[in-house]
Amino acid sequence: MYKLKIYKYSIVLVVCLAVVSCKTPQTVADTPKNPIPESFGSNKDTTNMSDIKWNNYFKDKNLVDLIDTALKNNQELNITLQEIEIAKNDIRVRKGALLPTVGIRAGAGVEKVGRYTSQGSGDATTEIKPGKETPDPLGDFTIAASANWEVDIWKKLRNSKKAAVSRYLATVEGKNFVITNLIAEVADSYYELLALDSQLDIVKQTIKLQTNALEIVKVQKQAARATELGVQKFQAEVLTSKSMEFQILQKIKEAENKINFLLARYPQEIKRDNTEFLTLLPASVNSGIPSQLLTNRPDVKQAELELVAAKLDVKVARAEFYPSLDISAAIGVQAFKPTYLFTMPESLLYSLAGDLAAPLINRNAIKAEFSSANARQLQALYNYDRTVLNAYLEVSNQLSKIDNLQKGYDLKSQQVATLNRSIDISNDLFKSARVDYFEVLMTQRDALEAKLELIDTKKEQLNAAVYIYKDLGGGWK
Repeated sequence: MYKLKIYKYSIVLVVCLAVVSCKTPQTVADTPKNPIPESFGSNKDTTNMSDIKWNNYFKDKNLVDLIDTALKNNQELNITLQEIEIAKNDIRVRKGALLPTVGIRAGAGVEKVGRYTSQGSGDATTEIKPGKETPDPLGDFTIAASANWEVDIWKKLRNSKKAAVSRYLATVEGKNFVITNLIAEVADSYYELLALDSQLDIVKQTIKLQTNALEIVKVQKQAARATELGVQKFQAEVLTSKSMEFQILQKIKEAENKINFLLARYPQEIKRDNTEFLTLLPASVNSGIPSQLLTNRPDVKQAELELVAAKLDVKVARAEFYPSLDISAAIGVQAFKPTYLFTMPESLLYSLAGDLAAPLINRNAIKAEFSSANARQLQALYNYDRTVLNAYLEVSNQLSKIDNLQKGYDLKSQQVATLNRSIDISNDLFKSARVDYFEVLMTQRDALEAKLELIDTKKEQLNAAVYIYKDLGGGWK
């Protein structure tokens, strides 16, 4: 009758634990709010250039070789690869928590109790064997295996493992995003280097042109057709251009070292194509539709996986409010002398116990962790929305930039052609004394600036083709 009452009380206690534990806080909304538009403007072509492999997208062999070296040696990429290994090991930790913890132990000890105690008096009147009293002091030798297992009733451990898997996949996408950025950065720096080479050639040509004009004005001065002021003005212009030459040389050095840094190597000359820079054509653009960004852009996929992991973290934190069931067991041998350790069944020991526990009163720490998990879920949600929005706007900006750069390049080319003709005309007129030196100087200066700007525009065109490829999610596949 007594045992029946204990059994009933135990059932009541378990029910109370379950009811109290199920009173958990509510989660917040966890779905993205801003749907992505159906197209980039009026273009609804589904062809997406991001499917092209990077070594097919870039046609310059020197650039392809540089990118290939960067992908093998870049330190940031190698650091990211180690983050993947860390995330992979975290999965193993979470997976291990689902299995019983098994250990083995061996121990030895001795105990001397007072004679006039309940244990001491009991040992003194107890015989181990007929005619053999209990030893005093009493030894204790044990060899046993033990196991402990938390039964995953509420899927707390399984959800924790799933969250670790999602974070591992997120680090893989993070690595892919580093790859796309690295490819774009190397290509951007390479085109900048080619542009600087071209600008250096333009400046050198201008110096020759200005030097010839200087010699002419010196001759005219001797013939009393020009003044010393004209000579000094032309001399100053030559010196300005020579100073610009050294500035460009410094920029070339910095651009080369930037590429060397991305390739994780010490300074050395960057092998590059000597083709006329202005003849280079940017790759044709096929942007596809915005929904393809969700599967092509690694940063979007990474944000999505982090959101999935954050949702699972909330489930894990919610499960902390529920009762947990731990099962422990042990089996082994124990005796007061080593010679008796394997005397069966007298030395055999075993145990089996179940422990059901749930927080009842002081649950502030669990509530705080649940609230933090909820807040992190909201952060992940907002980050996902922001990442998708940023991806769309980046593509939209680059598409607009490509269009406007082409229009600007056409007009700038016409300006350069006009100024080149103006230089020839001004030189002829200056030789015949029909214009003064100031007009020749201004024409040469305007032509130099226009040529340098034309090269900058061409560089921006090539870089825009690089970044639209990156923004669409190309490079990592």
